Amino acid sequence: MLVKLSTRPTVRRWAVPGVLGLTLLGAGLPAAAVDEAGPGLSRFYDQRIKWAACQAMDAPEDLQCAKVTVPLDYAAPRRGTLDLALARYRATGDRRGSVLLNFGGPGGSGVSELAAGGADFMHLTNGYDVVTFDPRGVGRSSPVSCGPGSVEIMEATDGDEEMNDPEDVLRRLRAAAAQCTEHSGPVLPHIGTVDAARDLDVIRRALGDDKLNYLGFSYGTRLGAVYAARFPDRVGRLVLDGVDTLTEPLTEQGAAGAAGQQIALERFLDWCVEDIACPFGQDAREARRQVVRLVQSLDEDPVPSAFAEPFTGQDLVGALGQALYSRQLWPSLERAVAQLVEDGDSRGLEGFLSGGVAFPVRQGRDAGLTDEADVPLDNLPAALMAINCADDPDRPSAEQVTGSLARLRSEYEQASPVFGRYRLTQVLMCYGRPRGTDYIRDEVKSLDTPELLLVGTRGDPATPYRWTRETAARLGPSAVVLDNKGDGHTGYASSECVHRKVDDFLLYGSLPPSGSSCGPPAARGTDG
Repeated sequence: MLVKLSTRPTVRRWAVPGVLGLTLLGAGLPAAAVDEAGPGLSRFYDQRIKWAACQAMDAPEDLQCAKVTVPLDYAAPRRGTLDLALARYRATGDRRGSVLLNFGGPGGSGVSELAAGGADFMHLTNGYDVVTFDPRGVGRSSPVSCGPGSVEIMEATDGDEEMNDPEDVLRRLRAAAAQCTEHSGPVLPHIGTVDAARDLDVIRRALGDDKLNYLGFSYGTRLGAVYAARFPDRVGRLVLDGVDTLTEPLTEQGAAGAAGQQIALERFLDWCVEDIACPFGQDAREARRQVVRLVQSLDEDPVPSAFAEPFTGQDLVGALGQALYSRQLWPSLERAVAQLVEDGDSRGLEGFLSGGVAFPVRQGRDAGLTDEADVPLDNLPAALMAINCADDPDRPSAEQVTGSLARLRSEYEQASPVFGRYRLTQVLMCYGRPRGTDYIRDEVKSLDTPELLLVGTRGDPATPYRWTRETAARLGPSAVVLDNKGDGHTGYASSECVHRKVDDFLLYGSLPPSGSSCGPPAARGTDG
């Protein structure tokens, strides 16, 4: 689902270096399976991965790096190639293959995430090489960019006032889409999840695995579901945590995201008011009203910031949205809001915002790995938009967009008085881009695979719990649901119960009964 982009030039979240690798185990896929993948693909399926120590200065010493080559266009595999960056931690126990991770986004660098947060997955090395990758168009794997178009997109969709002249917004977005095409190179038409799922299968085979064992978070659940639909006979143990929708258009996703963020905000405020230092007092209902008033006040009278631009109410909304992704950030958020309310100091909240734009190194038709220093600063938002738009077939006309704005504005404000206005302009992000695929909506359903574990978190601000139930029903009897009654986006890193049940399934094949649950988080003062 789309997230709001920031114009603030703060530190890039995805700058952690390194690539993960896994030792290659032997034998080839049966010839019949290679034929099923399509003509001309044998050379990709037959390749061998060469692992080596990661060269990046900040990479953990035990992290290994490599690459795998995939066709630019699976329909014409001789017309160009891409190299995808890989990283791994090797198995320390009785190795039984690999488990492949996707951390979500879309647009997030798997290599950077594993380099920064590999400790969460060390238990899995008791049986697996733990492997991740930068998907096509992301990180070191032919990264896309919009160049100056990123700034144009951000400015055109920066707030509700811009929507008073929707024709101008649409004109600017169409021009920005052309900039994205110019600065992204040949990978842009082939960047969607359907192509990424085919890349997963090439990686699986290059790792020497007959079946794909997989742990996907947020957008990674969409990728895992598409893989299961495309290659049902190659599904091993798949876990989908923070389950994405497979059917809702971007207009509905935005409203659902606003509602999810509102629920997360209210749970944060319920937690905050238990503390005498809470800047909103000790009454939860009054605290909710104060947040709305604070946003309105800052929009009318912004405060100075560390950057050239003032800190507005919409900047506050953006910071709240980022901080609510993890319950572990709640104490820092409480202090940052207090700093703003009591001293007019926005620096603590600015730390939750991210952004930045830089020009990429142009890629040719046979693109090797991009140097880390050359990954454009806008790669994350540029890839997020490109992938989401490639996966979405809806392209309303300018007349349809302008005619629906009043209704959508009302729906979004009803979904959240805080986040609704902020999220509304996201429904326009794909305007001016080619129509996306119908495959995900039409074909990813009624799976004939081994059982999959789906984890949904009740207080998730990004992927509402109902999406877990709806996607499970769509995928069919193979889907087993684990109900995490906690807070934050996804459950594996925040809930010991979820972590244990996921590891038990991946390592030992032990599934919890469908509909079983993990309990709510500990009370204030006992949650670390």
